[in-house]
Amino acid sequence: MADRDAFAALQAENARLIALLESHGIAWRLSPKEAAPGVQEAERSHFSTVDKVALFRRLFRGRTDAYPIRWESKSTGKSGYAPACANEWRAGVCEKPRIKCGDCGNRLLIPLSDQVIYDHLAGEHTVGIYPLLEDDTCYLLAVDFDEAEWRDDARAFVQSCGELGVPVALEISRSGQGAHAWVFFAGKVSARDARRLGTAIISHTCSRTRQLKLASYDRLFPNQDTMPKGGFGNLIALPLQKRPREQGCSVFVDANFHLYPDQWAFLASVQPMAPHDIEPTIFRATGSVHPLDVTFIGDEDLATPWKHEASTATKLRGKMPESLTVTLANLIYFEKAQLPQPLANRLIRLAAFQNPEFYRAQAMRMSVWDKPRVIGNAENYPQHIALPRGCLNAALGNR
Repeated sequence: MADRDAFAALQAENARLIALLESHGIAWRLSPKEAAPGVQEAERSHFSTVDKVALFRRLFRGRTDAYPIRWESKSTGKSGYAPACANEWRAGVCEKPRIKCGDCGNRLLIPLSDQVIYDHLAGEHTVGIYPLLEDDTCYLLAVDFDEAEWRDDARAFVQSCGELGVPVALEISRSGQGAHAWVFFAGKVSARDARRLGTAIISHTCSRTRQLKLASYDRLFPNQDTMPKGGFGNLIALPLQKRPREQGCSVFVDANFHLYPDQWAFLASVQPMAPHDIEPTIFRATGSVHPLDVTFIGDEDLATPWKHEASTATKLRGKMPESLTVTLANLIYFEKAQLPQPLANRLIRLAAFQNPEFYRAQAMRMSVWDKPRVIGNAENYPQHIALPRGCLNAALGNR
């Protein structure tokens, strides 16, 4: 127990000294030969260890005063992430599980350092980042795809990014059962603008394919426009951790899911998006229409919702069918084969609305975890799109 306390104290002191050096711009990084020799990289690259860590930190930027670290219980098999604390399990100081970490007065957050990143890449531990900064800005946008059709969803999203000129990096997730699409910015941008960009790209994808559903709007990181009081915002795991990487996971691939042979050369080729390109891209993606194409809810609407008037729907482009086969049963069923994509999208959105609870929580800087921003009630069957019966008049009016 004494050895563990001493080790924890050394970790805390090391983290403090690293943060002090970095705050003064003093170089301290170890050379490739000095830094944990013997670690075998999954791929061969001309990048040195120092170059890799620097490149990684330049792209995957979030809060630096704290970072989440993955834990796993050997007894229960459960796993999760928690803010890294130098006093964790320290006798007489840490009182878990009696006292939660967020309520502990002895919590000593460990800053995100080069060594922490190196240890992540080398497989010593698994860490993530908190993308949302304390001033409600961010350096990146990530979109998570983890449902049954995640491959098709991710491919469609990447294709939209290509059409819109948005640089994107596609990563197979740690589990191998999903993907993350990363968009990096050349400078700080407001989290709201980053999320508007993500929403616009998703809307652009929805406008030309049935792959993405409205649930995709809740897969954005940062997950909030503003920092929740006393919180860190949602975390996202960092890629290229050694152990999953050796299994072909947590690595970067092209739109056809082919592995880039040199992961570091690929990351070095990714050009961050200029902040001033965000607004024009949103305009191109949406045609100046609100990306969600559903009633927008603001603070004033939450206070007096009866005064809010729904925006007038824009006229659908393209040739519309002369007739439709509609089956009225427990739901209203439309045959997909008869629906042009714009009309299918409009029908799906008729059964969608923005969730007031999401915006109320966000306005109060409360967590929006598990509060969907958009509630969609349309059902997507293999041959049909189904709407609630209450949408009948509106659906027929959109023909």
